[in-house]
Amino acid sequence: MQSKTKDRKMKRKLGTYINLFTDFGFKKLFGQEDSKDVLIDFLNALLLEKEDKIADITYLKNDHAGRTESDRKAIFDIHCKTINGEFFVVEMQNAKQEFFKDRTIYYATFPIQNQAIKDSKKNGIQWTYELKSVYSIAIMNFKFDDSNPIQKVKHHIMLKDIEDNTIFYNKLQFIYLEMPNFNKKIKDLTTRYEKWLFVLKNIPKLQNLPPTLQDEIFMKVFAKSQVSSYTNEELNEYESSLKNLIDFTNSVATAEKEGIIKGEKEGLIKGEKIGKIEGKIEGKIEGKIEIALNLIKRGFDDNFIQDVSGLSIEQIIKIRKENT
Repeated sequence: MQSKTKDRKMKRKLGTYINLFTDFGFKKLFGQEDSKDVLIDFLNALLLEKEDKIADITYLKNDHAGRTESDRKAIFDIHCKTINGEFFVVEMQNAKQEFFKDRTIYYATFPIQNQAIKDSKKNGIQWTYELKSVYSIAIMNFKFDDSNPIQKVKHHIMLKDIEDNTIFYNKLQFIYLEMPNFNKKIKDLTTRYEKWLFVLKNIPKLQNLPPTLQDEIFMKVFAKSQVSSYTNEELNEYESSLKNLIDFTNSVATAEKEGIIKGEKEGLIKGEKIGKIEGKIEGKIEGKIEIALNLIKRGFDDNFIQDVSGLSIEQIIKIRKENT
């Protein structure tokens, strides 16, 4: 009886539906075998202009090393392949990092390299250079640039000719979704794509399934996201995943805020003494150092601190030594 009461309290505390920006929520919605139809519907809605719609996918193992422990707290990904041989890398990214675009391009190279076929007879690689399409999709819980007046949600990137803007190569595509820029209300949703963005961003705030979303796929999304349907083990896993998300985003936000404030103060002081330009430069450096210090105190690794602060690894190592 006591155990059941505890379970009910935990479910009430966690809300009606899970946060899909957690590792648990993202994998629950898109990464399980019984979620294929959900992921396919999302991808087809996102790639509305794609002529050949995705009919089926196969989940692939992600064996590529390179992400640090901090990266794994911020980035959750799924790799899959369609029956037509196209590759998809779908990421959920929770924190802004300096080289985020570089990383998405780097990880998109693995599905390209894996298309090389080993020739056992020649003991080498049989490589015709004909490639299947690779799509890298990043669902971002942050903005590329806060100062940009154009609050764009979807960025669809391909290789194009600079002079005449014609598509040079369409088999490598990158789609970035800036979720903070999507602010449509339920009554304003007109397309499948918009409905998906609304669900991804707002499902933790909802108490029930809105009438406009009552079709087979979205009913399944809400059913899979319903906290009351989870086992004790799943509840504990989700609670841990949610705590990681909150701790992570709070740590980064606090480190950046404290660093920026201190940097601005240092810049003002320096500016009064030795000039505005030099003061701004010094202030920025002080701000970066303060961000690095805050992240070091919170246990983040050097690679992640480099991405957030913009300092070099050598500078971060030096700061560690001077403050331990």
